[in-house]
Amino acid sequence: MSLSVFFSPIVTQKLFPEEGFFRSQLGNVVRFYDNQFPTWDKDDKPQLAIIGVEEDRAAVNNQGCAKSPDAIRKHLYQLYQGDYAINAVDLGNIKEGATIKDTYAALRAVVEELLADDIVPIIIGGGQDLTYAQYLGYQNLGQKVEVAVIDGRFDLNQESGEQVALDSRSYLNHIILHEPDYLFNLNNIAYQTYLVSKESLNMYDKLFFNATRLGAIAGRMDQSEPLVRAADMVSFDIGAIRASEASGNANAMPNGLFGDEACQIARYAGMSDKCSSIGFYEYNPSYDPMQQTAMLVSQMIWCFIDGFYNRKQDTPLLPKSSYIIYRTTLENEEHELVFVKSKKSDRWWMQVPYFGSRSVNERYHLVPCRYEDYQMAVTGEMPDLWWRTHQKLQ
Repeated sequence: MSLSVFFSPIVTQKLFPEEGFFRSQLGNVVRFYDNQFPTWDKDDKPQLAIIGVEEDRAAVNNQGCAKSPDAIRKHLYQLYQGDYAINAVDLGNIKEGATIKDTYAALRAVVEELLADDIVPIIIGGGQDLTYAQYLGYQNLGQKVEVAVIDGRFDLNQESGEQVALDSRSYLNHIILHEPDYLFNLNNIAYQTYLVSKESLNMYDKLFFNATRLGAIAGRMDQSEPLVRAADMVSFDIGAIRASEASGNANAMPNGLFGDEACQIARYAGMSDKCSSIGFYEYNPSYDPMQQTAMLVSQMIWCFIDGFYNRKQDTPLLPKSSYIIYRTTLENEEHELVFVKSKKSDRWWMQVPYFGSRSVNERYHLVPCRYEDYQMAVTGEMPDLWWRTHQKLQ
């Protein structure tokens, strides 16, 4: 099946300057779907694919965000590429389906096919409920998936039982309860405590998911890097950025990430060898008269692309000569804790062993971590990340 059936072309006359682009601007190096849908074979396939999704019917209190893809493109393609050759394609926009389920099905099919072709989708939404369709694109890959969500809230509804309508405030219910279950872990980054119920926090704790407060990473974005590096897919709610930095969201709040911090997280995602898709959701041009939020989101996408072309390719751990192994033993523990540091990037991982049912060929799970986790183990304290991962591997 050709992907072209899902997309409408970009109207370049409305978005791009009449005089065209300079040689190194993204608008001059990215292939577009304007007159003819881009095609490729195995020798010239793109590494990145930009996808707009014009869907906002389930965006709670934020109707109008369906218009975000073209508003962001207008600024994205005026940015200059870094010191690398970009191989990317813009497939155009997925229009609203007859029903919202049709839109989900289209996005799922597109993500699934791009992942199978080893192409990284960069999704510009639309409501954050589209994260569910992004997640469904992984269903047939035959692997466990780790999800990172950058959001000031937990988009989780615990008031209505299991039968919760799917929208931008409840899509996590549908990811967590989806059958078949291929969710390994969920990281919620930059949440604000007064926006999250204690019941939701308790549920995260029982499921051994990770939740990181905004205050824990404020001014220390490197604390979020291992959580982003662990994710197969990333979903970024523009509402996680404070209103003074990104007013283009009907649910914008006074507190949140700064613009440069949001760009840093996007770059971390790009640099992760594991991240295979990312979505930027909930930007609403109707609340952005000066287009500053559109500029910020375009810069976040640029940072993801820049990170992608600066990947270190240092996972999995081959060759072993490129790594330093550190071992430490906790008091009253039978097994040792093993940490691995990359000589290329100075990034750290923990080895969390499987016990019991796993085969001898799959002896441990590799978890991105911080240097502080190693320091904690050296003092005899069990890192919380090791324990949570161990519980999920039982």
